[in-house]
Amino acid sequence: MMTNQERIAAFQSSLQKQLQPSHLVIEDESHLHAGHAGAAGGAGHFRIKITAQAFMGLNSVARHRLVYGALKGFMPHEIHALAIHALAPNES
Repeated sequence: MMTNQERIAAFQSSLQKQLQPSHLVIEDESHLHAGHAGAAGGAGHFRIKITAQAFMGLNSVARHRLVYGALKGFMPHEIHALAIHALAPNES
């Protein structure tokens, strides 16, 4: 099992490689879910804020699918839950 710092670095690397974001912030919110079934298994809860050209013209469901696709290798063992805020560069 990875440390939280290793997890976040791996997530960042995968998202950078696949979506080439201009802005990316990943927050570990696992501490807010202590006692939750997913937390008991060691997987974490994360919040991702990402801005990428790849999201241009896509609705939120399609954007989330791209993020999940980039992180699919980490689910369900490293990631139990994601909160995603995905924007195109022309959005604020």
